[in-house]
Amino acid sequence: MKKATPLLLMMVALALVLAPIAWAATKGEKPAGGDRSPGAPAAHAISTLTGIAISPLLGTGAYGAYQWVRAGEGGRAALPWYAKPQFWLPALLIVGLCAAKDSLGTALPPMLKKPLDILEVAENKASGLVAAGAVVPFAMDSFTKMFLHSAQAAPGAVGPTGLAMIPGVAMSWAPVLDVLTIPFGVAVFLIVWMASHAINVLILLSPWGAIDAGLKAARTGLLGLLTLTATMNPVLGAVLSVIVVIIAYLVAGWAFRLTVFGTIMCWEFFTRRRARFAPAASGNALFAGAAYPKIPIRTYGRLVRRTDGGLEFVYRPWLVLPPRTAPLPEGPAGLAVGEGLFLSTVVRAEGGTLFLLPPRYRGHEAKLAQVCGFGGGVKPAGLRKAWSSLKELVGGRTAVVAEANAGSAS
Repeated sequence: MKKATPLLLMMVALALVLAPIAWAATKGEKPAGGDRSPGAPAAHAISTLTGIAISPLLGTGAYGAYQWVRAGEGGRAALPWYAKPQFWLPALLIVGLCAAKDSLGTALPPMLKKPLDILEVAENKASGLVAAGAVVPFAMDSFTKMFLHSAQAAPGAVGPTGLAMIPGVAMSWAPVLDVLTIPFGVAVFLIVWMASHAINVLILLSPWGAIDAGLKAARTGLLGLLTLTATMNPVLGAVLSVIVVIIAYLVAGWAFRLTVFGTIMCWEFFTRRRARFAPAASGNALFAGAAYPKIPIRTYGRLVRRTDGGLEFVYRPWLVLPPRTAPLPEGPAGLAVGEGLFLSTVVRAEGGTLFLLPPRYRGHEAKLAQVCGFGGGVKPAGLRKAWSSLKELVGGRTAVVAEANAGSAS
């Protein structure tokens, strides 16, 4: 029951926000054209908000282009900034370049593809901020117009910006509606965007282009299904959008950790943090791995040394909650640093990743193993391990055999 409480609270919150909107829509006049259902404006608003959050650059660019085409020559001057060709044309061009990169993903070498994936993660973060400037005003304007239209049509209305007179009080509802719609729009956008952004980080972590293409296809397919459903039946599109929001809420913790991971990856890649970094004996920031018991994977924290010489992992849930401490499941003598081509790790002797190291540790693996007292030192991992195994198979083992034969002959 406790695990279901957040879901129930989320559903109640959505119901509290949507119920007055639906009630106000039933009181208002039906639109002159298109879908005449009373809740159609709210349904379109929710679907558009969710769709833009799934893919900010594609969603905002496509929505802006749609408004520009629909406005005609006479109304284009009054369009918002995201509906101007100066924005949506470059936005859709960047989306096309990202799609071309994904289509060539299986052919691109990892040394070229991974930096491009990092650039796409940074683009998704920036476009999320840009889209927020369009999403929040859009949601506020759509919901506010519904309420004010309902108020104007009601008996005793005082005008287009007020409701019926309460004895001695004339009240404008626009500020109240702003308070309702802005937090709702921001919350929905952030929850869905964070879950969608996790796909970009997963692509960054994935070593195979086929997985990247599958993840991108799934996200684009969801966006297409949402758009098609909202066009055919706005209410059904809104229901699908609410389902997407609830699922995104349930995976918010996992998506948040991936978002933090991707943010630090991009920042340290572009700023070349490793050139100004050295591992410290007192403590080092890193991410929890899959083999760390009872700690969610990619939790950001610090590996610090206790007064008795042991090591422990200190972290803050959601980065702001009170700190928690988790001792290492085993002593440092049984650990080693796995040196990868792009990401290094801290691994156990019997297998399993305890920690993921940010890019700042590239080139400092030996120093980290020394200050932490890892008995296994530094070992090749990932693509480096595969490359060393290939060299051993093709050249190294042959050289060893030849050297042994030469020694026995002498």
